[in-house]
Amino acid sequence: MSTDFGTPPNAGQIRGLVEERLTEATGANGVPETLKVEFRGQPLNVQVIDMPVARLYYNPGTHRIRAQRSHDLGKDALLNQDPWQEESQEYLHYLLSRLPADPSKTDPKFDELVTSLSDYAQLEPGLITRDGILVNGNTRRAALKDLGKQFIRVGVLPASTTWEDIHTVELTLQLRQDHRRDYSYINHLLAVDEQMTLGRGLPEIARTFHTTSPALERDVWILGSLLDLIRRSTNGEFSLRLMDFEDHKEKLFELYRSVKNERNKEKADLLKEARLAAIALEFAKTDVRFIESDFQDRFLNQRLPDSFKQQTSSTAAPRTIPGLNRAAPTSAPQVSAARALTDAVLKVRAVEVAGEKANLEQLAEAAKSKEELLAAFDEAIEFAGKDSRMRKKRQAAPDRVVDACKDLDQCVTDLVIARGNGSLDEEAFDDALVKLQATLRKVAVEANKSIDLPGDGLVWLNEAVSQE
Repeated sequence: MSTDFGTPPNAGQIRGLVEERLTEATGANGVPETLKVEFRGQPLNVQVIDMPVARLYYNPGTHRIRAQRSHDLGKDALLNQDPWQEESQEYLHYLLSRLPADPSKTDPKFDELVTSLSDYAQLEPGLITRDGILVNGNTRRAALKDLGKQFIRVGVLPASTTWEDIHTVELTLQLRQDHRRDYSYINHLLAVDEQMTLGRGLPEIARTFHTTSPALERDVWILGSLLDLIRRSTNGEFSLRLMDFEDHKEKLFELYRSVKNERNKEKADLLKEARLAAIALEFAKTDVRFIESDFQDRFLNQRLPDSFKQQTSSTAAPRTIPGLNRAAPTSAPQVSAARALTDAVLKVRAVEVAGEKANLEQLAEAAKSKEELLAAFDEAIEFAGKDSRMRKKRQAAPDRVVDACKDLDQCVTDLVIARGNGSLDEEAFDDALVKLQATLRKVAVEANKSIDLPGDGLVWLNEAVSQE
């Protein structure tokens, strides 16, 4: 079920004002302005009116700032308790104008919206219920309020609109690829999760969001991984929040692809843990790419501070399955060590993002630990990058030969087809074979200079190019 936030305390007065303005718009000269929306699965044209900015309410269930509500837990609790009081509405106003990844800063896109509304006025109407709740246009209302504008153009939904309708219409209008100001990625994940909770299948959600089922499967995996990280980051009273991962969308996409492409589960787990630790430490995407399943064992362990080596080397007590008195399956030692290191990184970051909520001693210890971790990871990633580039260089020549073999295999097919319809240009083909012979001679010369003990392949090549 969708959350029912009830109605604003002065809903009756607002309904009267809305009905009055709808009547005035209908009786006005000319064609009334309408807005087309999808309502209960069907297209619906709703009438547009002007409403006082000050009389409308922000939607407490808007998906635009769902993850950011945890920025101030006290105000978030007040918002859940009474979303219509002035302090709750002011908190929503604040969040709508802030940067999703860091609500302490103003979102540049919000500043752009303010400038646009100031220069060109309101180009597209918002959407409200007859109780004055904004279904679409929450951010526009915040910008108009900051500009001191008196009125906002809004379409009006039918009188029978429920909270389930409000949630559905908002998603239909805004969680698509073509809207003007994108929802943050984390809020998109929460919206997908909400739709699944309502019992909707991925194909249906994909149609609503104008995306694909495989993309939603990736989103579900990523949200599950982030929720697990938050649980693991809990350090006494501190823990990470979903919005702390707002800026890592592309890195999480690459992590998903890499883990899914790794068929060995242990290697997949090792790769996932090492990359998640690097993502939590806010390394760049180009750095995270160098982290493979052997990263911690080959490059990181010898560079970790002793305090973190002790944490990762400690083994957890064996667990039993409740009611069966049998040992629960345990992870491989390397995976357990990788998880322990990631947990340590997450706990350090949880204290860091807590900011002034933590005491000075806690902040100092977290800062010192993070500095040590950054130094260890930075040096390990540098060596991993060198190793990756070296491997690519070593594989460059063999890969070229493999690609050439694929082209020659295709050439065999083309010859069969050409023989069947008599379309082969024999002179051009002969010229190409002469060029191939010359190229193979060059390859043989350079290969003999590089390889001291020729294998069967190079022996064959030498014999082939030596024949007249």
